[in-house]
Amino acid sequence: MRKIIIEVGSTVTKVDCYNGDKISNLKNVCLHFKKNYKLNNKLNEDDVNELISLVNDLKKEYYDIYVCGTSIFRDLSGEEKEAFLLEFKNKTGYDFNIITQDDETKLTVIGACSHVKEKTCVMIGGGGSTEIAIYDDGIKEISNSNIGVVDVLDIFPDLSEDLATSSLEEVKEYVKNRINLPKEKADVLILAGGAHKYFALESRITYEKNTLFEDDRAPIMMDIGSRKKDTLRYFKEISMDKIRNRVDDPKWWFATRAMCAFVLVVAEELGCKYIVPTDISMVYGIIGGENENNKI
Repeated sequence: MRKIIIEVGSTVTKVDCYNGDKISNLKNVCLHFKKNYKLNNKLNEDDVNELISLVNDLKKEYYDIYVCGTSIFRDLSGEEKEAFLLEFKNKTGYDFNIITQDDETKLTVIGACSHVKEKTCVMIGGGGSTEIAIYDDGIKEISNSNIGVVDVLDIFPDLSEDLATSSLEEVKEYVKNRINLPKEKADVLILAGGAHKYFALESRITYEKNTLFEDDRAPIMMDIGSRKKDTLRYFKEISMDKIRNRVDDPKWWFATRAMCAFVLVVAEELGCKYIVPTDISMVYGIIGGENENNKI
């Protein structure tokens, strides 16, 4: 059995394959739905067509495909939402499932905390929203915010340049004043919902083996002190152009400095001592729910 799960976000569209045993990432595609939506207050036709083409290309090889969307798709007006869902169904043959913010959080936390026994915070950062959950043998608290990295880049566009001119503290203060945070604290912050492990490895920031819990999807971690130092370096010293020149997905990197600011705000405000970057996304919860209930 092979099932394709396509998760369409405000900026990144993730394509994963489940073979009945393991989940593997097939590709990540940058489709700037939120950024382009802001330009004309409607979905960009080219973005929609590119998504439809992606699904139809996958359909040539795979039959069982599940497509879902988050963030910007939750904000569509009734008429626009209905028109988009109908067009997508007519041109692909598949339903487009819009996931609520709470469900996105719960599904991602299921995957991120499947090997965790201690109290932990999980942050799910995206282009247009941020979800934060406190997990302690189950989800104890959820704080959702309609702010993401695209919103920060609108104010600090230099963050996508080779080196940032805005200060890290200035960006953190902007995020801190607009994000909703849980009341409870936690020593450990798990980063999920995006390619955080990939970022750590490719940006070559400091990390060590994860000794907090055993999970082959979360093999590395860093202490908060190292993360602060490396984030400051990433703003002022580490060349983003050099990174983009050596990776296969240079467009993905444009929002990484903004995401680093979110990470530090959450970690510092919740008193986290360690950060565990993962590439775990909502797909792990979707598959987990399917196995439990025999359906998505």
